[in-house]
Amino acid sequence: MRLIPIDNVDLPELADYSRLTDVALRRALEPAGGLYLAESTKVITRALAAGHVPRSVLLNERWLPDLEPLLTGHPDLPVYVGSEETLQRLTGFHLHRGALAAMHRPALPPLEEVLAGARRVVVLEDIVDHTNVGAAFRAVAGLGADAVLVSPRCADPLYRRSVRVSMGTVLQVPWTRIGEWQDAAPRLRDAGFHLAALALADGAVALEEFAADPPPRVAIVMGAEGDGLSRRALASADTIVTIPMSHSVDSLNVASAAAVALYALRAPAVAAGQTSQRRPPSGDA
Repeated sequence: MRLIPIDNVDLPELADYSRLTDVALRRALEPAGGLYLAESTKVITRALAAGHVPRSVLLNERWLPDLEPLLTGHPDLPVYVGSEETLQRLTGFHLHRGALAAMHRPALPPLEEVLAGARRVVVLEDIVDHTNVGAAFRAVAGLGADAVLVSPRCADPLYRRSVRVSMGTVLQVPWTRIGEWQDAAPRLRDAGFHLAALALADGAVALEEFAADPPPRVAIVMGAEGDGLSRRALASADTIVTIPMSHSVDSLNVASAAAVALYALRAPAVAAGQTSQRRPPSGDA
């Protein structure tokens, strides 16, 4: 790695890290440039372990001893080092976790590859809140499901906030984007999956009833905040499942609902206390 002390935050090579609070700029920069930002030593560690390639690293000088061993295999990698004040001036926020890495985005795998060997997957349809996306990934990782599928209009799982809230599990849980329902539903069924849509609807089956004798392979379909699942998603479902609620509460946050459903529908090996080989270790990111 090449250590580069910084004091001038206007250098063009620092553009990946500048004005990070401007969401419109981030959305334009990251997908178009093929980048995402990994924040914290733990998340960077997980990204490197997943085989993702860093373009550069930005860190507080006091975090260099923690990250240096991870970066020794990248002799030409620029590592920009600055004080806490300099980094905050550059990024626009307090970098309390000490490090950011601009990572090249890996190519998304084909759907059939993600579904191979999977028994429980979560489908996120048009979730717009990055925090909820990250929390859903964390639930998938922690409760032993196998993969996440995201709709064309779902928020980016590799957005910095999603990665952080997920504790870095978005870098390890298999995931990919699916097409519209007229394409996605047949492909999921061809792979042997039963589509269980979580929604409030007349005739919906209570979760505990559905979980009493679940199909071998289940895709749990979760809808957007507020609007819920689209009509096409509901029409594509094999079963509509609801989580019974109390005290006039009509529904849970989407990530909480995913966790409840995954726990109820966890595969036998996970229910018996065994850890899936597809799951990353837990830990504070």
